[in-house]
Amino acid sequence: MWQQVFAALAEGGDFEEVFLDSTVIRAHQHAAGARKSEGPQAIGRSRGGLTTKTHALVEALGNLARWRLTPGQAADVTEAEALLEAVVTEAVGADKAYDSEALIDTITASGAKAVIPPRANRTQPRSFDRHLYKGRNLVERFFCRIKHFRRIATRYDKLDRRYEAFIAIAAAWIWLA
Repeated sequence: MWQQVFAALAEGGDFEEVFLDSTVIRAHQHAAGARKSEGPQAIGRSRGGLTTKTHALVEALGNLARWRLTPGQAADVTEAEALLEAVVTEAVGADKAYDSEALIDTITASGAKAVIPPRANRTQPRSFDRHLYKGRNLVERFFCRIKHFRRIATRYDKLDRRYEAFIAIAAAWIWLA
């Protein structure tokens, strides 16, 4: 139900530009251990312990438009195409973690401009719009706002669907504020 409320609010977003990023969320030790038959958990192990990674697509005003959960050790770029699916935009901004030929080809094939700085180890450097890239701070500021909700900053829920309900509530609150 909460995801439907969030989806209704996110429908009217400003998708002229969108920004991608992800953040690692620490999972409480009691968040692990649910039966696999009850549903997905997206909790992984990393050096810091149990973590979940929240991949977010933020619209041009800094509000959450879409998100996906993965275990904490997952790479940022793995969920980018799923987040961008069916989004009509003029530009997609992201950090160097999203610099992959496949993603850039997908973005340009959709008619959008890829505003992703190249990695230092690229054999063929490419240019990007530095002015548009400055707007990427919107996604970082969104993560700062959503982590003010204690239930989001530390994951206490065993199942993804419960944790995602709290993400939907917090994102809807931010949309309305």
